[in-house]
Amino acid sequence: MDYATSAHSCCCGCGEEVIVPFTPTDWKMTFDGETISLRPSIGNWTLKCRSHYVIDRSKVIEAGPWSEEQIAAERRRDRAAKARFYEQPPKVEPPANPAPAKHQRSIWQRISAWVIGPKQ
Repeated sequence: MDYATSAHSCCCGCGEEVIVPFTPTDWKMTFDGETISLRPSIGNWTLKCRSHYVIDRSKVIEAGPWSEEQIAAERRRDRAAKARFYEQPPKVEPPANPAPAKHQRSIWQRISAWVIGPKQ
């Protein structure tokens, strides 16, 4: 949890290390006190094994292979999600009831008003 990632051996048994980042646009881990779950599924498309699985309550559930078109579509969706999340300017709420701006007279206007008196 210190690094907001999961590092585990690929669940197919190939021995490759799989790194899963926990971010608002990537994976989420839940821990119920005894078991863990990772969502969404983990698709190791860059590994030789190309495994695809879900970890649900500490059990590995094979999710089946994806076509190149499915992988490309998921990568596009992932890039779009990251762009929406990270490139939006921060939302700044306007004050509920902004105070009206007071017109501040210059020092010369104040001296003139003091010497001449108020305008009629």
